[in-house]
Amino acid sequence: MQKLKLHSPDFTEGNIAKLAELFPNCVTETREADGTLRQAIDFDQLRQELSTAVVEGPQERYQLNWPGKREALLTANAPIAKTLRPARSESVDFDTTQNLFIEGDNLDALKLLQETYLGKVKMIYIDPPYNTGNDFIYDDDFAEDTESYFQRSNQKDEAGQRMVANTESNGRFHSDWLSMMYPRLKLARNLLRDDGAIFISCDDEEINNLRAVMNEIFGEQCFVAQFVWKARKFTDARAVTNISTDHEYILSYAKNSEFSARGIERDESKFSNPDGDPRGLWMSRSILGLATKEQRPNLHYDVVDPKTGRVFLPN
Repeated sequence: MQKLKLHSPDFTEGNIAKLAELFPNCVTETREADGTLRQAIDFDQLRQELSTAVVEGPQERYQLNWPGKREALLTANAPIAKTLRPARSESVDFDTTQNLFIEGDNLDALKLLQETYLGKVKMIYIDPPYNTGNDFIYDDDFAEDTESYFQRSNQKDEAGQRMVANTESNGRFHSDWLSMMYPRLKLARNLLRDDGAIFISCDDEEINNLRAVMNEIFGEQCFVAQFVWKARKFTDARAVTNISTDHEYILSYAKNSEFSARGIERDESKFSNPDGDPRGLWMSRSILGLATKEQRPNLHYDVVDPKTGRVFLPN
């Protein structure tokens, strides 16, 4: 049985969708008076698209901005009246262990660690929500009462922290995701040693925004690398397009621009410079000798002349 619609169409959303097809760069996100996010049109940008001359508007500057950014900065700097409570009954070798496991809201944990571990952490790895529409992000706006919140989302994590799903129907707003990430990344930077680095897992959905916000917090000069990680070997049946992406990223930034990720030093015992070459030490060796057939069998194969059928074997 077909249900009757009890409301008229939302022409505003339809018009925004039509403009988005013509001018995707004019679509932005804005926050309503009640705090909810929605898609909107940047009319200054739209006027420029429809004008043959430069349109007067706000002063242009290179920056990353979104609805809620100032609140996110305030969240990072605001103190909390909480403390860590030891759980001896659930611990192993509580008095002698050198490991620490904290359960709860990671924003609170990061703030509580500031005094004890400020500038003492060598490496941080985080695996945040990817903003896929199915994951959850923390709702840091604690202004509303409990009843209003349950009516709106009815979602909590195992620790009792309030969470909201940034679902497909909600537009998977980038602003929600950035407001969640920004204060946590600022606090994480404070914990790093001068020779420390942070590694963050991400996928195509937010990697550009993540890199932009990391440039702001750490500085572009502290960018280390954007590693590509092969996440799967087989086709992803959940792919909503014709492309089954098989990779994700690990973004790395350092606390100091002089950071070096160099590992074990190269063994130069087989190198020499008998002819005084100004370029330094060198060695003479066949490129085939760098990988024998036993070491790399996939690099050694027969070459067949398609006209004569003559087979050329690898040396």
